[in-house]
Amino acid sequence: MKYLPLIALIAAFSASAAQPPAGVQSVGQSQQPPKAVATCIAQKWADGSQQRVVSQDTLANDQALDVYVPGQQPPNGAAAVVRPSYTGKGTWVGFRSNGAAGSDATTTSAISACL
Repeated sequence: MKYLPLIALIAAFSASAAQPPAGVQSVGQSQQPPKAVATCIAQKWADGSQQRVVSQDTLANDQALDVYVPGQQPPNGAAAVVRPSYTGKGTWVGFRSNGAAGSDATTTSAISACL
């Protein structure tokens, strides 16, 4: 019985980890691994803007990444949010705009092209 609080805490954490982050608009799913999707998004944004694109690992071994819109900086800039799928295999991708000017249809269409 002394492990019951620990089990309850793990169950609560697992339930919250299975939900997209707050303030992030879902863009879609991919069967590609997170690193491949993030690399594709970064390349499309860099090619389209001719600016440097910052990518940040948020989970070890490239399992979850944030790819910042050109001109945006971690930790609060507008970004593509690339995570392991919440409903099975593959990758879930969302977009966190944070009110940035780059958060238009062109930005999300580049994300969609990588799914």
